[in-house]
Amino acid sequence: MPFLREFASYLPERVVSNAEIGSQVGCDAEWIKNVSGIEQRRFAADDESVADLALRAAQACLEKAKVSASALGMIMIASGSTERQFPGPAATVAHRLGLDSTPALDVPMASAGTLYAMALASRLCDSIGEILVVGAEKMSSVVLRPPMERGVAILFGDGAGACLVSPTEGKARVLGSTLHTDGAFAEDLKLGFDRPLEMNGRSVILQASRKVPRAISELLDRHGRKAADVGTFLMHQANQNLIDRVAQALEVPAERFYSNIARYGNTSSASMLIAAAEWAESGWPAGESVCFTAFGAGFHWGALLAEA
Repeated sequence: MPFLREFASYLPERVVSNAEIGSQVGCDAEWIKNVSGIEQRRFAADDESVADLALRAAQACLEKAKVSASALGMIMIASGSTERQFPGPAATVAHRLGLDSTPALDVPMASAGTLYAMALASRLCDSIGEILVVGAEKMSSVVLRPPMERGVAILFGDGAGACLVSPTEGKARVLGSTLHTDGAFAEDLKLGFDRPLEMNGRSVILQASRKVPRAISELLDRHGRKAADVGTFLMHQANQNLIDRVAQALEVPAERFYSNIARYGNTSSASMLIAAAEWAESGWPAGESVCFTAFGAGFHWGALLAEA
């Protein structure tokens, strides 16, 4: 039986306000907040890489769990903003953790990467042991590429989140997951090499607001649960209005969806685990079920259910 053992996150020091990013693309700070729920975001230093961010979150997670890197059976790093085509950051992070033979897997998926990695880790950990899942993104290096588009530049920030998946112990056991992909919309959210991010915002919001509630309901039905039975939803922090739409579709109070997007913006594949790390700081109530869910480029989406 797989467990979610520990969570941690790392956020860069530099805080970028709506006023600062808005001045670069010609839009008002209050408008940014109204359309996205974002008030500020973090930007990494010029010399900080995706691997640097991932390493900080990985080290924090292992320290909190009191697990040595040498005890890991695998490392998975999810990112859609890595600096080079290959190798990805997973090998670098493993090396910097002092590992020289532990398998390290890159999951090059924007926004939904950590959800897919957690689902995969929960199915592999019984045979290979503890698996460290990390989502790390340096989206500032993407959104600041000219020509800056205001509908894109205002949304994203940098950061990393981590989760340790264990076959034997943890805060909560994983009950199951569901994953989906629809490549018909691949052109609506894409990032080419050395190109600005291209996003059809209307399509992304429309498809996510339809597909995410269906995936959650599918998973809950499989386990004999209703949305009202879930104590907390930990969703990829893409847009506050989207989060509210999903809550409304499931007919649950918006407060059940943990949100920190106001402080960090959209950190793509890092966001769900950054949210989980913050939420878990207050303790996971005994018997409470939590639903993780994400939607991202591809389109890829899904949900994972866990219970204390």
